[in-house]
Amino acid sequence: MRELAAHLAGWHAEEVEYALATVVDIRGSAPLPLGASMAVDASGAVRGSLSGGCVEGAVYDLCTAVLASGVPVRQRFGYSDSDAFAVGLTCGGELEVFVQRIGAAERPVLETALNARGSAALVRDLATGETVAVTPESVIGSGGDPPESMAAFARSAAQQGVCGIRTIGCGASARELFAESFTAPPRMIVFGATVFADALARVGRLLGYRVTICEARPVFADRGGYPEYVEVAAEWPDRYLRTTEVDSRTVLCVLTHDPKFDIPVLVEALRLPVAYVGAMGSRRADIERRARLREAGVTAAQLARLHSPIGLELGGRTPEETAVAIGAEIIAHRHGGSARSLSATTRPIHAPVAAVERSGDQRIRSCGVSTSSGEPVSSHGT
Repeated sequence: MRELAAHLAGWHAEEVEYALATVVDIRGSAPLPLGASMAVDASGAVRGSLSGGCVEGAVYDLCTAVLASGVPVRQRFGYSDSDAFAVGLTCGGELEVFVQRIGAAERPVLETALNARGSAALVRDLATGETVAVTPESVIGSGGDPPESMAAFARSAAQQGVCGIRTIGCGASARELFAESFTAPPRMIVFGATVFADALARVGRLLGYRVTICEARPVFADRGGYPEYVEVAAEWPDRYLRTTEVDSRTVLCVLTHDPKFDIPVLVEALRLPVAYVGAMGSRRADIERRARLREAGVTAAQLARLHSPIGLELGGRTPEETAVAIGAEIIAHRHGGSARSLSATTRPIHAPVAAVERSGDQRIRSCGVSTSSGEPVSSHGT
């Protein structure tokens, strides 16, 4: 849902009521993951997508009905020979969609979850639409103080980073809840304030990274020359890397193309447990760089982690084309992609990833990982 945050913030500021449709369950193949959302306001304006176009028409009608009645609705859209083209879900999977009206009681709850800087979770009762948000600092509910069982589930979802349905309670008191968890975006740190860094910052933003450009030369580290979403650090690259926060999702791209900057920062980078380290340069520069790194004490195992020359061989030349090639390599490395054309391969478009354990009446899984039946989810498309 966070992809809608900017649009929803505008509606919230204007106190607009709207219907929010969310994918809460998936079986088989589906175009978008759990938590994909679409919103419709009273004027008929649409924001977001649930299926890349497959079921939007039918869900739009549901949204307008829920907006008028205020009564939440759950509906499953599936594939069959008779309804495939009527509904449009021709990829062979099934989606379960929950639609609720968002008004004055729900707006602050959604804002709390969507604007949280750390881990957060949004939990909704799939019968009543009661909504709870949990962040490290707060718990807020659309109906006032939420039931402790619902708040506890929200805390657990936020801590574990899961997305899915769980039944709590039993018998007449049982409630089905859908949790959507949010984590802070991963970091992309680009070393060297060049035209390539500017283009890569835009690609990083598109891929959901929090982008920082680090530049040692103050005259080039001009904050006013970059969009507001780019952080700029005027610091020697290796010193900055020793003091800034990184984790296993962080990607480091060294575009300085100057040994006095490249070598010290790469020595530091290749010793860190980050997701990706890449460096720009020609074939000749790469050979010389690797020799210098070995002289600086970088081990063979550490050196094997270096993506240099950086990026996939797409044949592009411009800064924008180069940035796309770097972004594509990061995606392929992250997901284990072959970087070959899909038309030249036969394996599933999206290889299934490990499902979270399921037991009893729980249907918990990582967002987009597995279905309530325990089958892996695959998204259709590139």
